[in-house]
Amino acid sequence: MAALESTVDMFDLRMSEGVRPLYEKVKAFIRDEVEPMTEEFFRLGHGRADPWSYAPGQLELLDGVKNKAKENGLWNFFLPDAETGEGLSNLDYAYIAIELGKNPLASESMNCAAPDTGNMEVLERVGTEAQKREWLDPLLRGEIRSAYAMTEPDVASSDAKNVRCEAVRDGDEWVINGEKYYISGAGDPRCKIMITMVQTSPDGPPHQRQSQILVPIDTPGVEILGPMHVFGKDDAPHGHMHIAFNDVRVPYENVLLGEGRGFEISQVRLGPGRIHHCMRSIGQAEKALEMMVSRGLTRDAFGKPLAKLGGNTEMIAKARIEIESMRRMVLTAAKAMDELGNAEARVWVSAVKAMVPIRVCEIIDQAIQMHGATGVSQWTPLADMYASQRTLRLADGPDEVHWMVVGRKEVGDGEEKAATYNPKETYLASESKVKDGVFSGPA
Repeated sequence: MAALESTVDMFDLRMSEGVRPLYEKVKAFIRDEVEPMTEEFFRLGHGRADPWSYAPGQLELLDGVKNKAKENGLWNFFLPDAETGEGLSNLDYAYIAIELGKNPLASESMNCAAPDTGNMEVLERVGTEAQKREWLDPLLRGEIRSAYAMTEPDVASSDAKNVRCEAVRDGDEWVINGEKYYISGAGDPRCKIMITMVQTSPDGPPHQRQSQILVPIDTPGVEILGPMHVFGKDDAPHGHMHIAFNDVRVPYENVLLGEGRGFEISQVRLGPGRIHHCMRSIGQAEKALEMMVSRGLTRDAFGKPLAKLGGNTEMIAKARIEIESMRRMVLTAAKAMDELGNAEARVWVSAVKAMVPIRVCEIIDQAIQMHGATGVSQWTPLADMYASQRTLRLADGPDEVHWMVVGRKEVGDGEEKAATYNPKETYLASESKVKDGVFSGPA
C-alpha cells in the first residue's frame, strides 16, 4: 500500500525470539486451563434467577483460572509498559491476541478483555497518580471491570463532535446530564467505573468541545434504563446498557488529561482497541473454518462428504486464503503502530478495521451454511460469533468511517500527480504515438 506511511522494517513480521516461549505458554494455558473451564462456567450460569448476576461457583471458577494465569506470568499482555504489563510490542501481542480470540473466556482469563484493555491503557497514559491508584491498580489486578460510555441514541455518534451528553462545571464538581447506549460491560456487577465522553465546551473549537470524565457507576443519578439487545440477546450479565445521567455529580478532578482533550484521548484508546478487536477476530475466523471443515468431513449428502460437494472445497480454500491475507494485514498494521506510533499508523488501523470484520462475518456465515440448521442453533457458537462480528462492523467506528479514512489518504496523496494527468494530451503530444506502459499478455 504505497500511499500508506511505511518504514523499511515494517514488513518484517516475525515474532520476537524472546516472546516465542510466552506464546507457546499462552496456547498451552488456553488448552489445559481455559478450555476445560469454559463449558462448566456457562453450564453453572444457565438458568440463573437473576440474569444480571453470576450464579454460585461461576466467578470462583473464573477467578481460579485468573490466579493461575497470574502465577504463570500470563497477565496484561496488551500493555506496552513493562512495569504494568508484559512489555510486548503490538506485533508480538497480535500473535497472542489471535489465540485469545478462539475462546470466549481466554481474554478475561489473562486480563486482556475489552473494554478494560482500552480503559487501562488510557488511565496508564493520561491518568493522574490518584486516578491510577483508585481505578487503574484494581483493573490491572483483575479485581474490577469497567465500561466506556460514548455512543448516544439520539445523534450519529460515529462523528464524536455530535456527542451531546453535557458536563457543566459547578465549583469543584461536574454536573452531567444526557443519555448513552450500547455501553458494553455496564451490566456486569463487577463494573465499577466508566470513562464517559461528554461535551464540556459547546462553543469551543469543534475538536476541543469534548472531555472524558471518570464516573463511578454507583454515583447518584446514574440510571441504568436496561440492556440494548444484539440480534435479540441481552448478553447478560455483561450487557450493552442504555444509561441516563440525571444531574450526576463527580469531582472536577475526575476529568482525564484536561478539559477539552477528549478527542486527544480517543486517539490513545481507539487505535489499539480497534486493532485488538481485529486480532481477536482472526482467531474467530480460524475457529469458524475449523468447524466448517469438521462439519464438512462428517456429514454426507448426495453420496459425498459435504466438504467435497459442489463448490464447498473452493469455499474452504477461499476462507483459508482470506484468513492468511487478513493475518498478514493485521500483523503489518501492528508493526506500523510499533514503527510509526499510534497516530501516524491510524490509516493502517482503519484499513484492517474496515476489512477484517466484513471478511470474518463472511467466513462465519459460510460455516453456518455448512452446518445447516444446526449452525443457527444453540448447539454451536456460530450464531453468537456471527452476531459479535457483525456488531464489530459498527463498534469503534462503522465500516464507512474507516473506508473514508483510507480513501481520503489515497486521494490526498494522488492530488499532485492528478494535476498533470491528461492521457489524451499526453498521447497526442507524443511523436511516436506509442502507447506508454501497455502490455497485452504475460511479460
